[in-house]
Amino acid sequence: MKIKAIIVEDEANSREILSNYIAKYCSDVSLVGEAASIDEAKALINKYDPDLVFLDVEMPFGTGFDLLDQFPDRTFETVFVTAYNQYAIDALNNHAAYYLMKPINIDELIKAVEYVVEIRKKEDALEDSVLTPKLNKVDGKITLPQQDGFQILNVSEILYCKADDNYTEIYLENKKILVSKTLKYFEEALSKFAFARIHKSYLVNVNEIVKYRKGKGGSVIISSGKELLVSASKKKDLLAYF
Repeated sequence: MKIKAIIVEDEANSREILSNYIAKYCSDVSLVGEAASIDEAKALINKYDPDLVFLDVEMPFGTGFDLLDQFPDRTFETVFVTAYNQYAIDALNNHAAYYLMKPINIDELIKAVEYVVEIRKKEDALEDSVLTPKLNKVDGKITLPQQDGFQILNVSEILYCKADDNYTEIYLENKKILVSKTLKYFEEALSKFAFARIHKSYLVNVNEIVKYRKGKGGSVIISSGKELLVSASKKKDLLAYF
């Protein structure tokens, strides 16, 4: 599978080095353009609709994050390439697929590309199709602590769980249950069943997922019609269920 990519980097020498590395070591990448500024990059993205953007952080008249802000519903993956490690958290919060430090390590570059190619293949296969998970183990019960005791619930009844600070909202087909436990607690309690942590806020019953949509992190639609965001860091783990 060939993926289309662009390089966004203000330094000509850095663009040339990365371009040469891609040509030599990343046969799955078709480099369709290079940009030296945010405006040039925006034009290239609109023109080519790339699968992957290699993005420097510090740019003239703005940052790489400013460019991403102009594509709130972006479908491309982002690999940050920078000499500064202090942007790693911001990159994660902007759903980066990978974070490469300059000077570029070729092995890390290959890993970054392989990661994106694997995700793209899976996304293309799953998008807009009726999903059937590989695992369907949801038989069992879970105990929910309540103020006046506890409630026993069939695991199969749970559509998804949503974090609410130190509480968790458990969504069933026709009602919601608020429990004074964290989402992490339920992630562990339901770990032997087909439940996937798709986001810092969501734990979903994989068997209730009916559709996947590509995006900066992506999203899933469950049987109730509810659409839930998928974070980029959780995307690969989720797609492995299908």
